[in-house]
Amino acid sequence: MKLTNKGLMDFLHAGLPATKLTDYSESALFSKIDEIIFSSEEHCRFAKGLFRSRIGSIKSLFVSRMRRRFPIFSIGRLYCTGNAKALPQLSIDLIKIMDQRLSAIENRNAHLERFLNQPELTPSEYSTANKELRKLRDSVHLISELRAKQQEIKELKSVISDCQDDKDMQQMASEELSEATKGEKKFQFLLLKSLLPKDDADERDCILEVRAGTGGEEASLFAMDIFKMYEKYSVKKGWKYEVLEIAESDLKGYKEAIASISGAGVYGKLKFESGIHRVQRVPVTEKGGRVHTSAVSVAILPQADQLDVKLRNEDLKMDTYRSGGSGGQHANTTNSAVRITHVPSGITVSIQDQRSQHMNKAKALKILCAKLYEIERLSNQSSRSKLRLEQIGSGDRSERIRTYNFPQGRVTDHRVGITTHSIDDVLQGEDLDAFIDALLLRQEMDAIASFSST
Repeated sequence: MKLTNKGLMDFLHAGLPATKLTDYSESALFSKIDEIIFSSEEHCRFAKGLFRSRIGSIKSLFVSRMRRRFPIFSIGRLYCTGNAKALPQLSIDLIKIMDQRLSAIENRNAHLERFLNQPELTPSEYSTANKELRKLRDSVHLISELRAKQQEIKELKSVISDCQDDKDMQQMASEELSEATKGEKKFQFLLLKSLLPKDDADERDCILEVRAGTGGEEASLFAMDIFKMYEKYSVKKGWKYEVLEIAESDLKGYKEAIASISGAGVYGKLKFESGIHRVQRVPVTEKGGRVHTSAVSVAILPQADQLDVKLRNEDLKMDTYRSGGSGGQHANTTNSAVRITHVPSGITVSIQDQRSQHMNKAKALKILCAKLYEIERLSNQSSRSKLRLEQIGSGDRSERIRTYNFPQGRVTDHRVGITTHSIDDVLQGEDLDAFIDALLLRQEMDAIASFSST
């Protein structure tokens, strides 16, 4: 008997005895529970069934798995990206640590306000202190809201205690207490997120690079599918998608394709798409109907400019050559194609997409800046930041992150264990959020878990 998400949840909703699940090993149940944990819609449905059920064995397995995955959370209320009201129940230890940080912020804010009121400050001292004070402003506002909620909770508890004989008053106060407690949790979570380390690059635009790997022409055709998948996803998100360079194969697949994607928080949303995307399908060149495995590498780089990266003219070697275009009166008649080599790093970027040498040079410099900025950014990351990336997947293009199996209509992300059987929707950019949101959730949870050890 095959174990499915629906089957497992049917057991829970019906409250069937645990003996009905003896056909399944603990590892099979763990595997199914892992799949549900990282699927927000299934997660919410599963959680509702779980706490209605009388199946102690499944409940204990689920609690055990959640604690292994996310030890910082109590299991009473589950985090779910599909339900904005379902905030995580933060552990007592985590709240204590957070309160210490909040008190430190309040003290620092008060110190800076006193410091800025001193008449003998130099312009430089005033500017530095005022800049730091502005950075604290949002956190201080949230802390003020949290303290107000906590005071409200204290007063409502006092009302409930003092009105033992007035049931109507007690009920009203209890209802208000419930709402105030929800507000307290909301501000606690917002403050916790504000305290987590941030990647400054998350708000940047990005450069997308897709390259065919092992698999010959089939890899090139799949590279085209992946490149177009991100284009459709970008359109769906309202982002600007600009093709910078495409190198076609003999069958009109893409040996290499580069695009610039612009919009709010683009890099932060797409950064975990970097890696090896593997495809299993019957190639168009296959006569015997056999399934082949091919691979495509994807790189997502935060965009940068020459203000972020120091580019010295003496470090750049620029070559021009005739574009290998598709024909016409302009093809191969001018040296419009550009190849720029950054001599210290050995990085080379070639662009022949435009007829104008000037435009090709600008595009090449844009890509080169992104590559150099990414190298510098990664080298400056702390060991803790690197560890968090390793827990999800480093984003290295040499790491296999996802498999697209066409015969089964299946897409599996190997980092979070999510599988969907809507491969066509994924390649149309429709179901890509299922993977992206799970990866971002995992990153957030890992960051929260590491918060207690910092």
